[in-house]
Amino acid sequence: MFRTMLKPRWLGLLVVLVAVLVSFTMLGLWQLSVARDDAQSQAAYAAPRQPVVALTTLLQPHSEFPGDASSRRVSTTGRYDATGQVVVPQRRLDGVSGSWVVTPFVVDATGSRIAVVRGFVADARGGPAAAPPPTTTGDITLVGSVAPGESPSDLSASLPAGQLGSVDLGRLVNVWPGDLYNAFLFSISETPDATGASSAAVIQRVPPPPVPTGFTLRNGAYAVQWWVFALFALYMYVRMVRDDARQDAALAAGPPKGEPEGPRTDATPSTPDPTPAGADRP
Repeated sequence: MFRTMLKPRWLGLLVVLVAVLVSFTMLGLWQLSVARDDAQSQAAYAAPRQPVVALTTLLQPHSEFPGDASSRRVSTTGRYDATGQVVVPQRRLDGVSGSWVVTPFVVDATGSRIAVVRGFVADARGGPAAAPPPTTTGDITLVGSVAPGESPSDLSASLPAGQLGSVDLGRLVNVWPGDLYNAFLFSISETPDATGASSAAVIQRVPPPPVPTGFTLRNGAYAVQWWVFALFALYMYVRMVRDDARQDAALAAGPPKGEPEGPRTDATPSTPDPTPAGADRP
């Protein structure tokens, strides 16, 4: 069979087969990855409906962001560090252009900082409005929604000090002192209210972004389907090569024993019987 595979036509088909197998395998892995991402999305979709947990039970400073932590509601006690407050411009809330107000929150339990989106301020004439600082410097019990850090933005390089193009934790860790959590919070409530009721017309809470749901089973079935296609292509190639090898072996062995190789060609003519019909032979 392996000798048959060395025929030019089977070698050419083998190249096509390898390309098909690699393509179908990669497509299956891609669908599997989509299925896993969808599973995480479904977990994140259910996260806001779960009970509020302590921040320290879900996250630790410098630790990797858990895949199922997005949109989880957590509580923690600490204080705002207004000296590190920054704004993230070019954001929108209810159709209005403005900026996010991001303030570091020092967690009492660990002494580390976590970025908190305290709210949204609408743009003033000529550019971003000034972000109001927290109204209290004492301890605060904060409840917030967890989110992973945002990707770096090229806009950050052209912005003045105190502004960032995104909630880029990689930049904040170099600006804020001490350890930093690998996540940030959308502030839901504060006790006491450090944002201040008097500034409610200036700064508004930012609702956590909605999390899309997925179809894990559907994408998982697509992954299996691509792999079945790959196995079927391999099966058909092996079967065709095997049939060709059997045909070659049959031609090399010749016809089966006991079968005439062809019509008889005897050069000696047969002699007729001279005895008349019905007469006794001597």
